[in-house]
Amino acid sequence: MTTTSTFSFVHRPLVPFAHDYAHGDSEPWHQHDCAQLLHCLSGVVRVDTASGCWVVPPGRGVWLPAGTRHSLHITGHVAARTLFIDPLARADLPATCQIVQISPLLRELILASLTLPESYSPGSRDERVYELILDEIRVMPVLPFHLPEPESETLRNLCKQIRQTAGESWSSVQAASLIGMSERTLNRHFQTQTGLSYSEWVRRARLLEALQRLAQGQPVLRVALDLGYGSHSAFTVMFRRVMGISPSDYFKDS
Repeated sequence: MTTTSTFSFVHRPLVPFAHDYAHGDSEPWHQHDCAQLLHCLSGVVRVDTASGCWVVPPGRGVWLPAGTRHSLHITGHVAARTLFIDPLARADLPATCQIVQISPLLRELILASLTLPESYSPGSRDERVYELILDEIRVMPVLPFHLPEPESETLRNLCKQIRQTAGESWSSVQAASLIGMSERTLNRHFQTQTGLSYSEWVRRARLLEALQRLAQGQPVLRVALDLGYGSHSAFTVMFRRVMGISPSDYFKDS
């Protein structure tokens, strides 16, 4: 059963909300009648939707358009700071789910909004804070932390197996043989149905699994070896290429 949360935007264009989660917490499938920006100050949140899995690392956020059915799974201690936003507040708010970079300015604006009153005077500082938040949301950079689900049941089952055993080699030849498909056909279907090549999908699945394990405090070397990387350095090179920082520094600074 899916529950729907309703918010009032009579007095302001967005409703800020702060909530801390413990490791292992979850929220069942639900949706909101408004848009949502969930920002993690710490920990990692996995957001499942009908179109795929979205992993929110610390310092980042996930944008969910109004009516998006989703569930949450918590790794580590998560300090979540959420904005529920009137979908009519701006004409050009993002129309699809996406993981986004939260700028230092937007982060501070979100924290400041938690202290603002529900009602404010036109032209006041409070109004300008709300309006600047909406301006910043429109220019949030999108990050590659989405693991799209293919449409076909056969590929969905394959993807489930890959996520459950992400440390195995999972070459395209192996995967194609497992589901009785040619390697060329496998790659074509993955590209068509997910927008990613098969090899890129597997790499991204490993990265998102790594983020959740690192958030639990697992050593980098253990995560690297468990996920099929031959060494600490090979994993670090991949992580730095995508994240712009080493895995040890990333979670130390978050």
